[in-house]
Amino acid sequence: MSNNPMQRGQQWLQSLLELTGVSAEIHGSVETAQSHNEDSQETDGYWLTIDATNLNPQQIQTLIGADGSVLDAIQYLVNSTLNINQPQEGQASYTVELNGYRVKRQAEIQQIAETAAEQVRSTGQEVEIKSLSSAERRLVHTFLKDFGDLETFSRGKEPHRHLVVRPAVNEL
Repeated sequence: MSNNPMQRGQQWLQSLLELTGVSAEIHGSVETAQSHNEDSQETDGYWLTIDATNLNPQQIQTLIGADGSVLDAIQYLVNSTLNINQPQEGQASYTVELNGYRVKRQAEIQQIAETAAEQVRSTGQEVEIKSLSSAERRLVHTFLKDFGDLETFSRGKEPHRHLVVRPAVNEL
């Protein structure tokens, strides 16, 4: 397997799909984030996009699953498998995409986060967001991390874990 994290992810996902009898190309792209100290960008993770061109609607639906559950499981497996026994600096973050599901869901999650932020700001009360996967909770944490007047944390245990948005302690 390749030493390049994106190629490793593509190869691993290709193999998994082949084991399930699905033949599809995997396209990789680098996700970048602004560096905190400079105007440069640093690698934030890798998007592995399953090409749906040769997949039928049933295969697409099966690979996405109810509320993205199968896609989430595949993403969990690729991240767990490829990062096991890797030093911290050698670990990579992978997002698995199919048929625009992640892009659409990220837009929905961002809207949920913005609505919660507005509600907290207008009421001064914490807001609990339910029914998010761990990856989706991380997205909300990421979306709201630059809002100095708000803080986010998770409460409870799986499968009843919720994300809480509240005024920052220094803002109370």
